[in-house]
Amino acid sequence: MLRRMVSTGRLDPIGGTAFSLTPRLRESYTTGTEEELEYAAMAEAARASLRLLAVEFGLGEDGTPARRVVVAADLDDVTLRPDLDDGVVRLAGPVPLTAIAAVHADTVEAEHAVRQAAAAVDGADLGDLDAEFLVGEAEDHDLAWYDPSEVPYLVELG
Repeated sequence: MLRRMVSTGRLDPIGGTAFSLTPRLRESYTTGTEEELEYAAMAEAARASLRLLAVEFGLGEDGTPARRVVVAADLDDVTLRPDLDDGVVRLAGPVPLTAIAAVHADTVEAEHAVRQAAAAVDGADLGDLDAEFLVGEAEDHDLAWYDPSEVPYLVELG
C-alpha cells in the first residue's frame, strides 16, 4: 500500500477502512489524555496491520516486510463503524498525500516478533493465550515515526 501511495500520490485503504479516536473509543477508556487516546486508536490500527500481514504471508507473499505500518492523516469526512471495533471508521475516498501527517512503522528489530504475531493474530482475537502472548511481543515494539516526505525512502529500504 505504501508503494502504491508513493507512485499514485494517494493512500487507498482497503475497503476505505481506517481507525480514529471515535466517541465509542473515547467512552471505552475511563481516563486518558487526548494524546493517550489517539495512541489507543493507533494501537488498533497497528493490530489491523498485523491482520493485513497475515493475509499477505498466507498468500505466500514472504517478500513482504514483516513490519506493521500506520498512516496518520487529518481527515474530517469519515463515517463511524459501530459494527466493528471501537475505533473503526470508513473513509469517503482515497487519502491525498497532503492530508497525511505522519507514517509510523516497525523497525528491522521488530520483524521476527511481527512475523510471529501475524501468524497468531486470529487466535489472539479468539482468546488463545499463547497467541495473545505472541501479539503482545510485537506490540511491545514501538512504531518509529516518519515524516510523509520520508516515505519514498522507507519504501525503497523495504
